[in-house]
Amino acid sequence: MVGWLIGDANAEPSPNEVDIGFLQDMREHHEQAVLMSDIFVQLPDTNPELVVIARSIQFGQALEIGRMIEMLRWYGADEANLGDTAMGWMGMSAEVGQMPGMASSDELEALAAASGPEADQLFFDLMVAHHTGGIEMATFAAENAAEARTRSFAASIADSQGDEIAELRSVMP
Repeated sequence: MVGWLIGDANAEPSPNEVDIGFLQDMREHHEQAVLMSDIFVQLPDTNPELVVIARSIQFGQALEIGRMIEMLRWYGADEANLGDTAMGWMGMSAEVGQMPGMASSDELEALAAASGPEADQLFFDLMVAHHTGGIEMATFAAENAAEARTRSFAASIADSQGDEIAELRSVMP
């Protein structure tokens, strides 16, 4: 058993298009969730419970971004999607930055200009939509990636984003 584990740990990865595409596109997706959270935590008169959730998103997704970068390096792939198109690995095509759940620049500007209950509602709406899109991506990768570590990571992302949606809904029914 030990010999198999050592041998398996040293095995060369064989990622497919889903492994690489998911990690590259989810990195960008996570970066926007961190950005939305960065914006929200600085706004005045917001719900303190939502601020705690936003800080959790900042921290958790920043850690996951680091993990994605390391996995992409291990797979010998670019650390980001350098093309104009995203989501090809899911059999669909979207412009980079237009993946499911991504907020538009107008929506981000509206969030940055908001305060109080209006900011709370915008953050809630944008983050629930964002995480819903992320769950769609992660679920597909969990079912279709070639590498077990990508499948496991994607499944954990789908679970954690579902948990965060439930937490957001507990604060903003």
